[in-house]
Order: sequence, then C-alpha cells, then structure tokens
Amino acid sequence: MKYAPLKDNTSFSIKQWNENDRPREKFLLKGKAALTDAELIAILIASGSRNETAVGLSQRIMAAASNNLNALGKMSLKSLMEFKGIGEAKAITISAAMELGRRRRESEALQKKKIQSSKAVFELLQPILGELYHEEFWVIYLNNSNKILQKSQLSKGGMTGTVVDVRLAFKMALELGAVAMILAHNHPSGTLVPSASDKNLTRKLKAAGESLDIKVLDHLIITENAYFSFADENLL
Repeated sequence: MKYAPLKDNTSFSIKQWNENDRPREKFLLKGKAALTDAELIAILIASGSRNETAVGLSQRIMAAASNNLNALGKMSLKSLMEFKGIGEAKAITISAAMELGRRRRESEALQKKKIQSSKAVFELLQPILGELYHEEFWVIYLNNSNKILQKSQLSKGGMTGTVVDVRLAFKMALELGAVAMILAHNHPSGTLVPSASDKNLTRKLKAAGESLDIKVLDHLIITENAYFSFADENLL
C-alpha cells in the first residue's frame, strides 16, 4: 500500500508511516519485547511534529534522558513540553506511563511478603524512596515469620534530613502486633555513608524496641541504585 505525499502542514501520524515502521503493528506482529523504549513511547504519543515522526521525537526524548527510563521518569511536565510536538496531554501521558511502571515494580516487590534479606527490603522500598529529592523515613512492620504486616512512612523532611518520632514508630508496632521492625530512609545526595544522626537514631530505636520486646532487624539507607544495611555491616 502506498501513501500520498504529506502536505507541509501535516504531522507524521503513525497511520501514515511505512507499515514496517509502525510500532503498533510491530507490537502485534513481534510482541512488546521487540520494541525499543522509543517505539513504546511513540505508541503513547501517537504522533510527532510537522517534520518529525513520533519515533524520531521519542528517540530525541530518550536521548535527553540518557536513554534511561529512570531518568525519563524524573522529567517534569515542563521539561517534556520543551520538545516540539509534546503538549500538555502527551507530557501527562508519558509521565503517567512512567508512574505506572514505578507502581508495578512496587507491587511486584510487595508480592514477596516474607522479608529474608536486606536486598528484599531494597527491592520493596527503592521504587518509593530511590528517586526522591527529599528525605523520608519508613518502617516495615513484621510478624514472627518475618512477613510484612504493614509498611508506613514515619516522617518526611528536606534534602538533608527528617525528624523521626520514636514513640510513633512503636505505637504503630503495638497496634499491629508486630514483633520486629526494619527501618529505612533515603539519601537524596546518593551517599551511602550513615551520618552520626543516622547511627544515633538507630541505637535509640533499637533500645526502645528491646524494652518492648520488638526487634529492630535492620536499618537501610536507600539511594537510586544501591543501599547500605546496618545489619550487613554489623552496626546493629
């Protein structure tokens, strides 16, 4: 099938491409795994600009994000809308898709309800904490089989710290009937070195837990790609 020449004021929609270049058709023919990240984004935005296909536009967006989906997920609507051909609706569509991907990773981690290692904690909380620009402190409450009863945000702060109320941490533990806790917070700076306040807070929570017969099993510092475990480093 041949396509008529495009007029100057016509954008390149997917329906007007050569059949071999259509991401939707490629998706149906070869499956989703065969598509590049840019082709998947092209399906989301459906059309490019007057002089650029949706795939070409998507390739430029991915290049601006260093071809990294995590970096793309951090881009603001304003940043996405700086690309010619990306208006508010398309920017929201891309951002929503990135958020769904993040939530899917979180849901997959939640299915592993029994915590057996610091890595499992990282996989559970990295989708929540790993990309934040501010600090948050979370607690995972466990039963006597190390199965998750609940995970809760205990505090939210700025870029360099957050205040933690020890009483609130154990109030929730007692309400849930938890016998163990795992502490976690993020470092937006990317450093995995625990600060003096991190160490002091860990000692304070551990001591409080001992008086209530609730074990503090670990405290993780989480960044985008890695973590530090107090238990693994014998600091508990």
